[in-house]
Amino acid sequence: MSVWDELVGQDTAIEQLRQAARATDSGGASAAMTHAWLITGPPGSGRSNAARAFAAALLSPDRGESRSPAAQRALAGTHESMTIMATQKSLITIDEVRELVSQAQSAPVNAPWRVMIIEDADRMAERTSNVLLKAIEEPPPATVWILCAPSPQDVLTTIRSRCRSVTLRIPPTEAIAELLQTRDGVDSETALWAAAAAQNHIGRAKHLATNDDARTRRARILDIPQTLTSLGSTVRMAGRIVEEATESAKERSAERDAHERAALLETLGVEPGKAVPPAVRGQVKRLEEEQKRRSTRARNDEIDAMLLELLSLYRDVLLCQLGLTEGWINRGDEERIREQATASDALSTLRRIDVIGQARTRLSTNMTPLLIVEAAFIGLSNPWLTAD
Repeated sequence: MSVWDELVGQDTAIEQLRQAARATDSGGASAAMTHAWLITGPPGSGRSNAARAFAAALLSPDRGESRSPAAQRALAGTHESMTIMATQKSLITIDEVRELVSQAQSAPVNAPWRVMIIEDADRMAERTSNVLLKAIEEPPPATVWILCAPSPQDVLTTIRSRCRSVTLRIPPTEAIAELLQTRDGVDSETALWAAAAAQNHIGRAKHLATNDDARTRRARILDIPQTLTSLGSTVRMAGRIVEEATESAKERSAERDAHERAALLETLGVEPGKAVPPAVRGQVKRLEEEQKRRSTRARNDEIDAMLLELLSLYRDVLLCQLGLTEGWINRGDEERIREQATASDALSTLRRIDVIGQARTRLSTNMTPLLIVEAAFIGLSNPWLTAD
C-alpha cells in the first residue's frame, strides 16, 4: 500500500504530488517541486488527506510508495518534522500563525523536509495572511508549506500567487463505496447507500456506514417534513432541533475543553483544585472565550448538517417531479420521495430549496439559531408564505 491509496478519484492530483515528491530525490532544483502548495477542493474531496499524503511522501525514504514507519507517522499527523494547524474556530488568530512561522524555522528531524500544513487557510484574515506571506516568500531551504482551502479565491491573492495549486474534485459514489468496502469492511449495499447519502463526502460516508446512531439520526431528519403539520408542531420541532444541536456540540467539545483548561492551568503553575490567581485570569478567560466560539461553530455545523440532509431530500423530490429517476441521493427512500413529489409541485419544491439555502446563509450571521430554524421550518411547511 502507498500513501496515496485513500485519495479516491484524484488521479490527476496524485500524479502531480507524486512527481513533486520524487523530484526531491535528485538533490537539486526541479520544476516539479516547490516550497509552497495550495490544495483546493469542495468539502469531502479529501483536502487534508491529500496534504498528509504529500507530507508522508516527502518525509519517507521511498517517497510514499509504501506505508513505512515514517509515512505512517506523517499520515497520523505525529511525525517529528511535521506540524498541522487545524481549527474549529471561525478564524485563525495572528498569534497562532506567528507561532507556526516560528516553528517553520526549525531544522527537520529524521527527514529531509520540515512540512507545515494549514488545513483551514481560508480562515485567516488579511492581516493574519500577511504574517504568513513573508514566511512563504522567504522560507528556510528545507521547509515546505501546504495550505488547504475550498477554492483558490478563499485565499489572499498574494498568498495564492506564491503557491503551486493542486485541485481536487468530488470523488464518484462508486469509488467511495469501494473504499468503504476495502478499507472499513462495509458490505456493498451499505457502502453504496452511505456514499450516496453523504453526497460523496468521504468522512461523512464512513460515519454513516459504520455508526448506527448516525443512520438513525439521519432517518429522523428525513421525517421532519412530515411533522410540520401546524404552527405549534413546527415551532416545537425547531426548538428540539436546536436543543439537540447544542447538546451534541457540548458533548463533542466537553472533554477537549476540560483537557485544554487543565493543560493551560498546569502551564501557568496553578495546582489542581486551587483558585486561579488574578494575574493569570486573563489568559484563562481568553481560552474560555475561544472555547465558547468553537462551541457555537460546532452547534451551527450540526444545524447546517441537518439542513443539508433536508436539501438532499428536496433535491430528490424535485428530480422525481421532473420525471428523472437516476442520480437520487437517498437510496432506499424512494417511497417517501414519491409521496412528497405527489403531494406538491416542482415550483413549491424549488421554493423549499430556496428556504433551506437562505437558512444556511443566515447561520453565518449573528441571527439567533432558533429563529433561523423556525423560519426555515415554517417556510418548508408552506413555501408560499413568503412569496412575492
